Amino acid sequence: MQEELLQKVVEEVKKRMNSGGDNPKPEASSSKTSSVTEFVGTAIGKSIGLVIANIDSALAEKMGIDKKYRSIGIFGGRTGAGPQIMAADEAVKATNTEIISVELPRDTEGGAGHGSLIIFGAEDVSDARRAVEVALKELERTFGDVYANDAGHLEFQYTARASYAIEKAFNAPVGKAFGLIVGAPAVIGVVMSDTAVKTANVELIGYASPSNGTSFSNEVIIMISGDSGAVRQAVTAARDVGKKLLAALGEEPKSLTKPYI
Repeated sequence: MQEELLQKVVEEVKKRMNSGGDNPKPEASSSKTSSVTEFVGTAIGKSIGLVIANIDSALAEKMGIDKKYRSIGIFGGRTGAGPQIMAADEAVKATNTEIISVELPRDTEGGAGHGSLIIFGAEDVSDARRAVEVALKELERTFGDVYANDAGHLEFQYTARASYAIEKAFNAPVGKAFGLIVGAPAVIGVVMSDTAVKTANVELIGYASPSNGTSFSNEVIIMISGDSGAVRQAVTAARDVGKKLLAALGEEPKSLTKPYI
């Protein structure tokens, strides 16, 4: 089941963090990962971080990467898109990198939502590697307000200051508070969206549904911006409603790590 699989991933991440310090590292027993020099680490959500120190020029051109970026960081996972984007946003704030692209494939290992593919561009390989390291470490936090049971999942994200990853993914104003609300199945997302925008004076900057703005996933997603207090209030109101509705379809949905909003 999806929840059991995610919980196992969480447990493995915690074990690795407890035994290996703060920086994500490949498992010593894995000959496959230890032999790949570009490997940075793994984290919750079947997420992985890689670095290409000197990307092939022909490939870079096809990918639309500016020639000034010799190195790229590659970051993403099979489960979760919002957590990875929010983590990448913190990575951009902390490093001299640029978000080249954000893509949301239909995935979630068979669940209702997306996976993710995020590319960082850097002039120096050390910046690309550092961005991936920061993003991997942030996932433990950004998965905190993701809740799931057998029937679906809910996702809530908040930041007081959006940066370039959030701008790239959601066209959000840089420097303003930002909130993301995701409901799967989509019917729950509609109610949460309505609750959020009625609760506080926020700007609705985006809406996505199964056939509009998603990879045909069974989700409704809204993106909001505005005053930090109002955005947080809208997100928490949607969370309260969404958890009750999802619980009506199965077991009580629980946080995958530790709530942060």
